[in-house]
Amino acid sequence: MIANKNIKKIAVLGAGVMGAQIAAHCVNVGIPVVLFDLPTTSNDGKTVNKNAIALKAIENLKKLKPSPLGLPSSADLITAANYEDHLPLLGDCDLIIEAIAERMDWKHALYEKVAPFIPAHAIFATNTSGLSIGELSKGFSGDLKQRFCGVHFFNPPRYMHLLELIPTENTSPEVLDALETFMTTSMGKGVVRAKDTPNFIGNRVGVFSILAVFQEAKKFGLGFDAVDAITGSKLGRAKSATFRTSDVVGLDTMAHVIKTMEDSLQSDPFTTLFKVPEVVKQLISKGALGQKTKAGFYRKEGKNVLVLDAQSGEYKPSTASINPLVERILKKPIAERLSLLRETDDPQAQFLWAIYRDIFHYCAIQLENIAQSAREIDFAMRWGYGWDKGPFEDWQAAGISQVANWINEDIAQGKALSNTPLPDWLFQGPVAQSQAFHTPKGSWSASEMRYVPRSSLPVYERQRFRAPLFGDGSPDPKTVGSTIYENPDLRAWVSPDEPNVLIASFKSKMNTISPDVLNGIQKAVELAEASYAGLVIWQPSSLKLGTPGGPFSAGANLEAALPMVMKGGPAGVEPFVKLFQDTMMRVKYSQVPVVSAVSGIALGGGCELVMQSARRVAAIESYIGLVEVGVGLLPAGGGLKEAAIRAAQGVSLAGSTNYLDFTKASFENAAMAKVSSSAQEAMKMAYLQKGDIIVPNVYELLALAQNEVKAMRYSGYKPPIPSLIPVGGRSVASTVMGQVINLRDGGFISEHDAHIAQKIIEIISGGDVDAGTLVTEEWLLKLERQAFVELIAHPKTMERIMGLLQNGKPVRN
Repeated sequence: MIANKNIKKIAVLGAGVMGAQIAAHCVNVGIPVVLFDLPTTSNDGKTVNKNAIALKAIENLKKLKPSPLGLPSSADLITAANYEDHLPLLGDCDLIIEAIAERMDWKHALYEKVAPFIPAHAIFATNTSGLSIGELSKGFSGDLKQRFCGVHFFNPPRYMHLLELIPTENTSPEVLDALETFMTTSMGKGVVRAKDTPNFIGNRVGVFSILAVFQEAKKFGLGFDAVDAITGSKLGRAKSATFRTSDVVGLDTMAHVIKTMEDSLQSDPFTTLFKVPEVVKQLISKGALGQKTKAGFYRKEGKNVLVLDAQSGEYKPSTASINPLVERILKKPIAERLSLLRETDDPQAQFLWAIYRDIFHYCAIQLENIAQSAREIDFAMRWGYGWDKGPFEDWQAAGISQVANWINEDIAQGKALSNTPLPDWLFQGPVAQSQAFHTPKGSWSASEMRYVPRSSLPVYERQRFRAPLFGDGSPDPKTVGSTIYENPDLRAWVSPDEPNVLIASFKSKMNTISPDVLNGIQKAVELAEASYAGLVIWQPSSLKLGTPGGPFSAGANLEAALPMVMKGGPAGVEPFVKLFQDTMMRVKYSQVPVVSAVSGIALGGGCELVMQSARRVAAIESYIGLVEVGVGLLPAGGGLKEAAIRAAQGVSLAGSTNYLDFTKASFENAAMAKVSSSAQEAMKMAYLQKGDIIVPNVYELLALAQNEVKAMRYSGYKPPIPSLIPVGGRSVASTVMGQVINLRDGGFISEHDAHIAQKIIEIISGGDVDAGTLVTEEWLLKLERQAFVELIAHPKTMERIMGLLQNGKPVRN
């Protein structure tokens, strides 16, 4: 038996919340998918569409927020099917994922029905959050047993990087390798192999940590909002913290996972903790299931957020905050932080030490049972629960022996959640000697009592920088390689893997574009033209996962521009704008290809850089847009010039003279500060172009961009030849402005918004000229500069800029 390594088509069995969203992510990455569910029958003899359940699920995908789809219209690419009529369709599928409800008997009944139709080459997998994969495989033939395993997507599948891969004792190693390869590069996941134990790794540790928070919060008398104030981003965990996260997940879902642990972990040393908290039971009984029912631990009334009072059972205004002393402690390095929290006589500090202690204690005891090594636990918590660092990373950074001794003291004093002692390997042997869970040689395996190296599957050769772990010796992308040129805000360098392609990486806050960045880009282009195949603009911050993830660039550095205005008046900023435009033109007309490797936000000037690159390689989670109107300005780095060019191209391709239709879309994107919700939408908005590459896994972004540079150079790349641009002229501008005035008069936009919109449409349509007039790029750039300088002198624009810089929020005036 050899499983098909080239997965070209997928079937998903079950059109529930998870099944439908897994199917959605398949079409996001360009893989055809068939979504099955039960056939619909009619009780009154009327004709019905037997695919109604699957069709309804597909339609619902278009409405969900955050969207499971890169483009809502992609839902129509999913094929709806039912188990009665369409099981022969499984014969064309290379991967079949079962994703029905978490009932062992229901799953077995479905397996019996579909097994005869599963082709001999296909992999069969179950998406379960905790049921035994071995038990689920009982009854299969020997061959199908070898092709069966668990794949646990985390919710929502599009955004959560973690995928747990769980074999049975019969699963073929070739199947696991093929599936890990596919999930990594085609589905964009971070794959963690888990042992077949209840709730696997992520939910086993994650739910334990939540239950420990419940227990310790009650012990130290902290309210739900107080806990969330100190267990979110300030602790290096998900911004939604603990109880807000529970509301998002759904209290019924959380209760189900806890019940699974309660039923199956009777021998766990912490078994008394695995019970659904009474407050959760009460909320569920009232129908308060969290965000989906608009009430859980929190309830929103208008703009006010109310929090549940555990004593009264009523909701009250949420007013809790973090103690300033505790906030200062949390900014300390982890070793000092834990020491101070442990020693500080404050409920919040004592609570925080307790939850650190509890998670360390639990992970140390269960490591040998649930994971091959500490690596899998740390990645599961980072990729599945949004932690900045995994528990073993924090423990190692704080000092293994010191923390272990503190935990033992708490166990002896009855403060811990279990009296089970820490394992001996913490105090003697390799871990005690090296004081490390993660080393350059590998991560500690408690079951094998050795350091286990990372997977050497060929798919990981596509990742120039694999996800690092504290202490594992991973290269730092901010310093690795050979630096060819550097200034305060930009580094031009080459990686050891690909010395023929120059890379430019920004060093400014949020990768904003300052004069140093602009000068650095020009120097990098010059160097690339002289000695390299081309230039990739790539930011190490792209490796920060999450939504929106690390930024490609947040745009022009307004803080750098303001002193120019203060010193020289509005005209004082014009040299900066001219430098910006000249740099973008230098990028566009470089003699070697300049490829932007985009992920996260590319806003304002960052979007303009993307638009004027020779090609773009973009992660699916790329949020691109011209947003300058939010600070009372307009794009002046060639963004509107490029919008005019794209409008002209649309007119030409359509064989039309209707400039209005093609100009209007570009105008709305800029005037309404629209930002793409995905790379696919950026393509639709023309920020990405035909021929650009969309990448599922952000860790592959740099390698694919480097390869694209080499391919373009090998094929004889030549920069575009400057040409005249036909524009829509004053007639298009006046038509659009008529609609803008209606919005202003209707109170939908402000007077200043209308003023900016007028300038935007005048530039995109080429100024005060006739329709079809041919203009140069320099003509459009001059219009951009003039409008930008005029707007930055406007008092309302200055209000918006200062409001954003001071409060981080746009001012609407």
